[in-house]
Amino acid sequence: MKRSEKALNFYARGYNCAQSAIVAFADVLNLSEETTLKLAAGFGGGMGRMQQTCGAITGAFMVIGYLKGNYQAGKESDQSREITNQLIQDFSRIFAQKHGSINCKSLIDIDLNSEEGQKKAKETDVFNKKCTFFIQTAVELLEETLAKDLPPKK
Repeated sequence: MKRSEKALNFYARGYNCAQSAIVAFADVLNLSEETTLKLAAGFGGGMGRMQQTCGAITGAFMVIGYLKGNYQAGKESDQSREITNQLIQDFSRIFAQKHGSINCKSLIDIDLNSEEGQKKAKETDVFNKKCTFFIQTAVELLEETLAKDLPPKK
């Protein structure tokens, strides 16, 4: 199963966009699916449904950070930080070129924190019509970004 298919499968089962993106890379992170799902639980809906950075993107950022991020102080840490920041900036730029933004509220054009917005989201089926596309894009873009670090596709 392709990573994007796995992500969309988890999303269809009710997991948020961040959880769906990161769980598709659980094997690469050498973490259990349960751990990745817990890590990303608060990042859906643009981080705690604040509609800031899209959850699928923050899920991708977590993968980049885990694989490239620093964990020790010192010179290597500074280099690792620069690599991580550059990958995240590049990822964000490409995603925004494809979709116009990396911001959840801008991407779906609905305020999820109002009764009216919740109603509109259900009526327009935005989560299936738009969010699935953003999840797929984020996962595929992350695969391209980390191509040399990922195991070969089966």
